[in-house]
Amino acid sequence: MNLDFNKKLSVIVPVFNEEKTVVELVKRVLARPETGEIIIIDDGSRDNTRRELETLSGIPAVKIFYQETNCGKGAAVIRGIPEATRPFVIIQDADFEYNPDDYPLLLAPLLEDKADMVYGSRFMGTPGQVRYFRHEMGNKVLTFFSNLCSDIHLTDMETCYKCFRREVLQNLNLNSQRFGIEVEFTAKLAKSRRLRIWEVPVSYNPRKYNEGKKITWKDGVSAIYQIIKYNIFADKKKFYKRPWDEVLDES
Repeated sequence: MNLDFNKKLSVIVPVFNEEKTVVELVKRVLARPETGEIIIIDDGSRDNTRRELETLSGIPAVKIFYQETNCGKGAAVIRGIPEATRPFVIIQDADFEYNPDDYPLLLAPLLEDKADMVYGSRFMGTPGQVRYFRHEMGNKVLTFFSNLCSDIHLTDMETCYKCFRREVLQNLNLNSQRFGIEVEFTAKLAKSRRLRIWEVPVSYNPRKYNEGKKITWKDGVSAIYQIIKYNIFADKKKFYKRPWDEVLDES
């Protein structure tokens, strides 16, 4: 099957204090034929990130939005979602941990109409740099607990690379301000019992904390709380804007 990948992606890039990487990252994303637009949300950066982003302001495919205070990755992603106009939407961190060259892997199940959203898993046997053991085990424990509560079997719930049909993503009511957005995505997608969720292997190049990595053990504790909250106690009727039958019938 010949798939048309050209300009199919809206790429949401949440940014906080990424002065050293954001411009080069955007250039790499722009170089991908799949990229139709890049939606950058600067989440109250306190370094020279804003100055770096201003060098990109004249590029037609790049939309830049600024939040004056730092609210968290989830808040930045939520701000970017309504701005997406392409058929599919992916979330891209502003560093080099995830490689835009993997976009075709994530898009293929969507273009083949096999999936409504695709997770890019770091833990499906892909080659790459040796990772921090405790960090990886922490991710796997959180994924196991999420699977237990949501009743879907993922290998990497916390992955940044989540690629959606635009109408599916824009139908979610999302609230998480920080890294809990990953848990919230998974719980609300799983509870639909209508959406087709795929996983594909992606490459991963973990950066060190002295290079700007931001997630900590506190976010792991918060994730456990979020898993319980969204899978067990939250009002499922408020997860979505419209019934999935209506959304999927239109797509």
